[in-house]
This record gives sequence, C-alpha cells and structure tokens, in this order.
Amino acid sequence: MSLHPDLQLLARTTDRLRAAGCVFAEEEAELLLAKAADPSDLEAMLTRRIAGEPLEVVIGRMTFCGQTVLVDAGVFVPRRRTEWLVRQAVAVCPPGSVVVDLCCGTGAIGLVVAHEVPDVRLYAADIDPAAARCAARNIEHIGGQVFCGDMFEPLPAELKGGVDVVVVNAPYVPTGELGHMPSEARDHEPRHTHDGGLEGVDHHRRIGAEAGAWLRPGGHVLIETGAAQATLTAEALSDHGLLASVVSSEELSATVVVGHHRGNIGR
Repeated sequence: MSLHPDLQLLARTTDRLRAAGCVFAEEEAELLLAKAADPSDLEAMLTRRIAGEPLEVVIGRMTFCGQTVLVDAGVFVPRRRTEWLVRQAVAVCPPGSVVVDLCCGTGAIGLVVAHEVPDVRLYAADIDPAAARCAARNIEHIGGQVFCGDMFEPLPAELKGGVDVVVVNAPYVPTGELGHMPSEARDHEPRHTHDGGLEGVDHHRRIGAEAGAWLRPGGHVLIETGAAQATLTAEALSDHGLLASVVSSEELSATVVVGHHRGNIGR
C-alpha cells in the first residue's frame, strides 16, 4: 500500500520537510509516501526524519551505484562520494577475483563490485555486529560471506596471500573534527563509524601494516580517505612495501589511495 497518489498529502509532507531544512523535500516526501502503509505510519516516519534521522534509515533502503541497498539503524549510510572508490575497485578487479570489503558497513561497496565484475568471490567484514547483520542481508543472496570482527582478523585464514582486491571505507575523520560534522551524521550514526583517530588515519595505518599478507602478488588495496589525509594514507601503504598512488574526483569531492602489491613484500 502507498500514500503516493494523494497530491494534497504530498504537498503537506513536502512543506513540513522543507520547514525542517530538508533540501530535497519533495523527493523525500515522495519516497516517504511510497513507503508508508497508512497515515500513522507516514507520521511516524516524518517525525523521525524531521528529528534529523537519515532518510535512508527511515525508509530502510537506498540506491547506491544503481543497486538497492538495505540500510539498518545504527549502520553507516553510504555516501555518493564513495562511488569513486567503487569505480577504482572495479577498474582493477578482473573477472573471478577474490574481493574483500573491509569495514563493510551495509556491504554496499562489495555488492556493487560483485554486480559489475563477473564471478567475484566476495567476503566482507565489520567489527560492529549491527553492520555485519545488515551486510549479510545485502550480499548473502549473491553468494557473499560476512564476518564480524576487527579488520582482517575474522576472515578465513586460507584467504591469506590470495586476495585480489581489498576495498575499504574505514573511518577517517580526525577526532578533533567530529564536532564539526553535519548533525545528521554526528547525532544519528555511531561515533566509531567516523572517528579515524588524531590524524584521521589510525585505521589506514593498521590496514597498511596487514594488507600485504592478504593480497596476492599483483593485488590491490583501495582506501577512501580525505583530501587532507591522502598523503598520510599513502604513506600507511608505502611504508609497508605497497606502491601507493592517489586518485581524486573533483565532481564527487572524493579521494582514494590505491596500493599495489608488486610481489616483493616480505611475509
């Protein structure tokens, strides 16, 4: 059931969202009405949205790189800029690759890569049980496997030395800048999904130290980062023998560091 055909209700809903500061009020109103089962359901969702809860969480899903991604409360909501990370991952991912979506959140990145590249063997991991459950809902139906634990630790040991692509959107906001984030993210997403430590690259340094042992020679690790952190993220990879490069998109305001395993990393 949908409330969408009621144009007066659409107008009233749009006005309330606009008054709350929602920039794309009409588009959001259409999505809420399409999701709502009845007026009370709509009112409940409107109340959550007006309070600042992300629209994607309120309606329980979003579109990311053309794929429908289920989004649960308490899980980081994929951003449009992460499309750049996906593009870079697909570019270095041959058919049949073993792909690890690390710090996977909803699993959206791995989901899209698996749809874009034939015969991918997809593994995903996140330290947060809520994220692992959400990722399982998104990727298990395409054969992906999800593991809950810290970084590489929960992954099957037999993957070591055989992973083609590790793709990562780990937290990279410096701790001191968390208070400057938009309230929608600051107040409605867990702090641990944003906090990257003093310089924003604590997680990247850990990944750089471990990635070489998991990649096959010729494999790649790709990490989304901030423009201000790009040099430090690249150093986190190059300091451990990976050939690091920085690729940016002005259109998406996105930065990705790519590390290439050249085959001469000590194990």
